[in-house]
Amino acid sequence: MVTQYSNKQGLQYEVTILLQDIIDTLIQDMLVDAQSVLDQINYSETLISDNDGAFDYYKPELFASISSISKIRFPFPASGPLKEQVKRLYLLLNTKEKAAEVPSNSEARRRISFFATSLFMDMPAAPKVRSMLSFSIVTPYFMEEVKFSDEELHSDQDEASILSYMQKIYPDEWTNFLERLGTNVKSEDIRYWASFRGQTLSRTVRGMMYYRKALRLQAFLDRTNDQELYKGPVGTEREQNKRNIHQSLSTELDALADMKFSYVISCQKFGEQKSNGDAHAQDIIDLMARYPALRVAYIEEKEIIVDNMPHKVYSSVLIKAENNLDQEIYRIKLPGPPIIGEGKPENQNHAIIFTRGEALQTIDMNQDNYLEEAYKMRNVLQEFVRHPRDQTPTILGLREHIFTGSVSSLAGFMSYQETSFVTIGQRFLADPLRVRFHYGHPDIFDRMFHLTRGGISKASKTINLSEDVFAGYNSILRRGHITYNEYIQVGKGRDVGLNQISKFEAKVANGNSEQTLSRDIYRLARRFDFFRMLSCYFTTVGFYFNSLISVVGVYVFLYGQLYLVLSGLQSALLIKAHHQNMKSLETALASQSFLQLGLLTGLPMVMELGLEKGFRAALSDFILMQLQVASVFFTFSLGTKAHYYGRTILHGGAKYRPTGRKFVVFHASFTENYQLYSRSHFVKAFELIFLLIIYHLFRKSDGKFHVMVTYSTWFMAMTWLFAPFLFNPAGFAWHKIVDDWSDWNRWMMNQGGIGVQPEKSWESWWNAENAHLRYSVLSSRIIEVLLCLRFFVYQYGLVYHLKISHDNKNFLVYLLSWVVIISIVGLVKLVNCASRQLSSKHQLIFRFIKLLTFLAVVTSFILLSCLCKLSIMDLIVCCLAFIPTGWGLLLIVQVLRPKIEYYAIWEPIQVIAHAYDYGMGTLLFFPIAVLAWMPIISAIQTRVLFNRAFSRQLQIQPFIIGKTKRR
Repeated sequence: MVTQYSNKQGLQYEVTILLQDIIDTLIQDMLVDAQSVLDQINYSETLISDNDGAFDYYKPELFASISSISKIRFPFPASGPLKEQVKRLYLLLNTKEKAAEVPSNSEARRRISFFATSLFMDMPAAPKVRSMLSFSIVTPYFMEEVKFSDEELHSDQDEASILSYMQKIYPDEWTNFLERLGTNVKSEDIRYWASFRGQTLSRTVRGMMYYRKALRLQAFLDRTNDQELYKGPVGTEREQNKRNIHQSLSTELDALADMKFSYVISCQKFGEQKSNGDAHAQDIIDLMARYPALRVAYIEEKEIIVDNMPHKVYSSVLIKAENNLDQEIYRIKLPGPPIIGEGKPENQNHAIIFTRGEALQTIDMNQDNYLEEAYKMRNVLQEFVRHPRDQTPTILGLREHIFTGSVSSLAGFMSYQETSFVTIGQRFLADPLRVRFHYGHPDIFDRMFHLTRGGISKASKTINLSEDVFAGYNSILRRGHITYNEYIQVGKGRDVGLNQISKFEAKVANGNSEQTLSRDIYRLARRFDFFRMLSCYFTTVGFYFNSLISVVGVYVFLYGQLYLVLSGLQSALLIKAHHQNMKSLETALASQSFLQLGLLTGLPMVMELGLEKGFRAALSDFILMQLQVASVFFTFSLGTKAHYYGRTILHGGAKYRPTGRKFVVFHASFTENYQLYSRSHFVKAFELIFLLIIYHLFRKSDGKFHVMVTYSTWFMAMTWLFAPFLFNPAGFAWHKIVDDWSDWNRWMMNQGGIGVQPEKSWESWWNAENAHLRYSVLSSRIIEVLLCLRFFVYQYGLVYHLKISHDNKNFLVYLLSWVVIISIVGLVKLVNCASRQLSSKHQLIFRFIKLLTFLAVVTSFILLSCLCKLSIMDLIVCCLAFIPTGWGLLLIVQVLRPKIEYYAIWEPIQVIAHAYDYGMGTLLFFPIAVLAWMPIISAIQTRVLFNRAFSRQLQIQPFIIGKTKRR
């Protein structure tokens, strides 16, 4: 009967029995206090007479008709909502979820799951749209991609394009896109489809404009009763027979949404781009035309003539789109150029005046939003009014979802790392530690609080490189309160290549070093209680300081071991311990190796994954990460943090490092990797290897003890040397190796100088890499020189272990070793002078001088071998002694460069520096070339880097090759 939705009077009894059965099931089987519910339902009593003529009361059956008066409305009315509601109830009770009905798209499943889960969290009730707090969003934009161009989306036959990459990564979404548009697919639609899946401004704008769409719908629901809601605006219009009601309703909803929400993009260079005919300017105008409520603020620079003199006038201008053209709304004259500090905070500051409302959300250019999350914005804003006055939040922290985790294994590592920070990390920072600050992503500010207390962005040059966290410091110092809310999330893109990730981590490390030197962190520490002060330290600058101390500790340990083995103290201690049967010494020296496994650093990430996905999935993901050599990545990342934090603390010079917003990964050349990692990783790794080799040659301990002490340090050194090539797409492809070798030699041999970029010449790069030493204060230079003295320990200790010295411990032996170094520098100077004066016009004489020099060196070796018993081992030890000494001298003369660069000694120093870099590059390149001979190595590397892509049957190699060609 119910299945067929019968609607006959004769079935009323069956309907009554069915309703009674439903009520019985609900009350008897599902409710705890069933009797109280029955008492409330069966409140009516009826007086009747029995066979004896006596009267009694009885409780009639539920839904039963009394005296021909029906208690249920049956049959249903021929039209109306009741019949449809019964059908809907039937479907809800009888429809079973099938696997085919679950969304096949993993992102759709994730979003539905989070949205459903968040509804059970502690969320304030939402007011009507008319009564909610109004808010604005500001997004700083510089020169990033607005949307992909047709040239980027399409390519030649021998290259792979972004569009083909997107089609492979999102096959179901591409199919749905084609099905939705059918044969009317336009080039502009395809551009937007691809741009909405990259890290572009279009994606950010689309996501943020969901707020307006959600507010319109919620405003419609607020003003519509249930009857009108069921009929919808079309049904209401027919009922009232007024065609203009729908249009007026839409206008009213638009006005209400615009009153409560505004979105301003601060396009710093829009005026310049427009005057130069840049395609980005037209793309921004197209965005404003696509989203009419969108506003763009930019800085306009005009030159006017005042008193016959040119004078520049600066203005902040707010524009909108009108008939596909930009139309000015407001103009504010500025007293001078607004960009005098860091670019991003200054870009935000000039646009703040165009925002309105009680709240302000800061959104980066590489973020996204979701429609279902936009519905919860009313609830979030209620956080500003639900708390007591002394606990009213001034910054609302929101959760982030990293949407770039599926691009590569590196992107997955960053995704897991960021996810643990923006969930379990910030949750713990906010409560109970109360040391959460602002981290620049989707936080919502109390606009009036911050505009009257210094703004949301400090923009002083260098010191405020990490401008976002200073907004949090500023809020706390002015008695503000920062909270964190997990029932709403915003999308966030992250860097997907190792070079991009390293630049980002270098920027953050530089910013933390500047925070360490700032007055803000000092004032916070002075005002916090002891426990909150420690929490603040370990969750801000302390993390980077501890990373630096961890790396320094490795060097201190190895230099201590170097002293023990070269001085003979280790041998004496072990012999004495052996005679007294003492094992505690070796145990103590070996125990440090267990502490360097680094697995405990992943514990917060595993815990958060366990809470989100379940501990079985968390353990599975953790094991998969280890198989994808995640430990190599995190060890390499440790070196990046330690280097840039330590160097900036000592010399300053923090600067913004653009990482790009590229979505497609590409092969980085050997030259590019060497420029980026030479001083931060390669040099330090070679130093560790020198220490380990010397320790291995002169140790007196057994093999087991030696392995326990040094295996973790070998792992660190190898990681710092080869991680950039291991995580480099097509890093072991032979044709790429050949191209990289040619590019490397060309870069090393190109002449540098004024106007030559560091990417084009080794000489220009070398000068730029050491430029920070020119501006260091005297104390920093002295500390730098003292640190460089460690390289002279090698020579001082090793020359007394040469067989040629015959165990002579006289100081004269050490002085003779310096004679060798001076002789080497003199030979380099001789060859350099001959090259400069004779190589162009007297080639024969120049070659003859080089031949004589070579014969003199060979003759010296032969004489030393015959007369002084110089052995091959002595030559190896000499290399281990003199190479670090030469490097130490190079570092010291760099510090003293302003005093000596105009003297004749500077040219051979530059030649020696060139030889060191060329030698390091060659040593790095050789094992990579050997591995590239074996095709299986390249296949394994590609599988490790792009395991998720392989699981989607995506052939990643064509995209890597195509992207490299395009570069």
